[in-house]
Amino acid sequence: MDRDDWSVYIARCADGSLYTGVAKDVRARLAAHNAGRGAAYTRPRRPVRLVHREDGFTRGGALSREAGIKALSRANKRALIADARRADGATTRKPKARR
Repeated sequence: MDRDDWSVYIARCADGSLYTGVAKDVRARLAAHNAGRGAAYTRPRRPVRLVHREDGFTRGGALSREAGIKALSRANKRALIADARRADGATTRKPKARR
């Protein structure tokens, strides 16, 4: 059974584009992106920096949330980032409890 230790993150690339991914260790994953060992998309767009993070997912939940974020328009992704910062003064959110 998956534990709730997966995160979904959004990184801003050097060219201004946004990359969304999932990881158990976001810090290590960003280091991999910046070392050229991350996703093919980020390799030519280094450095990347974390702009949004949501913690507390199972692997399946993280992959579903990642797909949902990737389906958003750029404007809606920027609003998500801004709303999370306004809500708690940071870039990290916990997922809402399921009913």
